Amino acid sequence: MRLFGYARVSTHQQSLDIQVNALKAAGVSKNRLFTDKVSGSHTDRDGLQLLRVKVEEGDVILIKKLDRLGRDTADMVQLIKEFDEMGVAIRFLDDGISTEGTMGKMVVTILSAVAQAERQRILERTNEGRIEAKTKGVKFGRKRTVDRQQVVAMKSRNLGASEIARQLNIGRSTVYKILSEKD
Repeated sequence: MRLFGYARVSTHQQSLDIQVNALKAAGVSKNRLFTDKVSGSHTDRDGLQLLRVKVEEGDVILIKKLDRLGRDTADMVQLIKEFDEMGVAIRFLDDGISTEGTMGKMVVTILSAVAQAERQRILERTNEGRIEAKTKGVKFGRKRTVDRQQVVAMKSRNLGASEIARQLNIGRSTVYKILSEKD
C-alpha cells in the first residue's frame, strides 16, 4: 500500500501549506503529493489528472477535507467510483471518513451532497448581497479613470476619435463608448 496525497485551493492567492503539511504528517512523501490551485467545481485539474494516472490497486489517497476533492456531488461520486474501480481508497483526514467499505462510500456520498448544497447557499447569499448593494447605490467594477468631460470637450473641438484616443492614451473603442453615453 502506497500513500498519496491531494491538496487543492480555489485560487492562486491561497496557500496549500496547511493541507500539504497535514498530508506529510500523515505519512505522504513529497514525491507523492499532488496539488491544484483551481476551483473544485470541475474535475479537469492538472494535479488531479496526474494523481489518477499514478495510483494503482491497493493505494490510498489522503485528502485533508472532503471539499478539497471537489464541490459538485456528481463529480465527487464519479471520482470516488473511478478510484474504487481501480482498487484505490480515499481517506479524508479532518472528516475521519474513508471510502473503504460500503458505509464509508455512503457517508462520503452524503457529505459531498452537503458540500454542494453549502456551495449553492454561498452563491445565493453572495448574489442576494450584490442585489441589495445595487439597490442601495453601490457601484461594482473598476473606478473610472478617463475624464469623460475631457473626451466630450475634445470631440466638440472637432477632433476625431483616433486623435482623442492618441492624446489621452486610451483605446478608440473607449472614446466611442464615452461619446455614445452622452447621446
